[in-house]
Amino acid sequence: MTDQAISERSKAAVRRFAVVLGAPPLVWQLLFFVVPLGFLLAMSFWSVRNFRLQPDFTFANWVTIFKADFFAKAFVHTLTLSLLAAVLCSLIAFPTAYAIVFRAKAATRRLLIFALIVPFFTSFPVRIYSMQVFFSPPGIINHLIEPFGWGPVHVLNTSAGTMIGFLTLTLPLVVLLQTLALGGIDKTLIEASHNLRCGRFRTILTVILPSARVGLVLAAAFAFVLCFGDYISPQLLGGSRPPTLSILIADQVKSGNNWPRASVVAVSMIVTLMVVLGVLMRIAYGGRRAS
Repeated sequence: MTDQAISERSKAAVRRFAVVLGAPPLVWQLLFFVVPLGFLLAMSFWSVRNFRLQPDFTFANWVTIFKADFFAKAFVHTLTLSLLAAVLCSLIAFPTAYAIVFRAKAATRRLLIFALIVPFFTSFPVRIYSMQVFFSPPGIINHLIEPFGWGPVHVLNTSAGTMIGFLTLTLPLVVLLQTLALGGIDKTLIEASHNLRCGRFRTILTVILPSARVGLVLAAAFAFVLCFGDYISPQLLGGSRPPTLSILIADQVKSGNNWPRASVVAVSMIVTLMVVLGVLMRIAYGGRRAS
C-alpha cells in the first residue's frame, strides 16, 4: 500500500470519527428542535372547532393575531423591555467583569466566579417568589423605608418589577460571559496602551472593548434571548401588566384551547429572535476578515 493510500485512509478514519462524535447533538437538535418547530409552524394554519384542533390550511389565525391591538402592544412591550434589559445588564456587568479579570487576585477571582455560579443552584421561580416578599406593598423594602417617611414604593405588578426579574435572571450569566471575553484579551496590548500614555478610560475604549467585542455582544445576545422568552418574571413580578408575548401564548391556550393562535405568537417570537440575533452577530463579527 502506498503512502498516499495510507494517508487517504487516515483522513477517512478521522472524518468518520468526527461524524460519530458530532451525530448525537445533531440528531438531538433535529428531533427536539427542528421537528417541533416545523410542527409548530404547521399548527399555526390549523383551526379550532368545538375546542378541538382540526388539521387545516387557513391564514385566519395569522390575520386575527396580527390585526389584534393586544398583540401589537405585547410585542412592542416585550421587545422594548428585553432590549433595555440586555443593555442595562451589559452596562452593569462590565465593571464587575473588568474588576474580576484585571484587578482581582487569582484566589479572589475564583471565589467571585463561584459566587456568580451559586445563583444557578437555586430554581429561578423560587428566587422570583422570594423577591415578592421584598417588593410587595407590606414587604421588607417598604417596611425598611417607612421610618424615614418614604414610600410606599410600588414595584410589584409593574414593568419595573419585570425588569428586576430580567436582571436577576441574566446578570450572573452576563458577568460570567464578559469575564471570559475579557480574560481572552492579549495583555501585551493593554501594556502597550499604557506605555503610550493612554489613560485607563481610553485604554478601555480603544483596546479592551474592540478586543472583547465578540464576547461582549454574545453576552448581550444571551441576555436578550432569555428576557424575550421569560414567562416567570412578567407573571410573578410584573403581574402581566401589560402582558408579554410569553404570557400571551399561555392566555391563548387557556382561552378555548386555541393552540393555532398561540403557535402564531410563538413563530413570531422565533422570527423576531432570529432577526435581532442576526443584527447582533453582524455587530459582533462585522468588519472581521475570515482567516
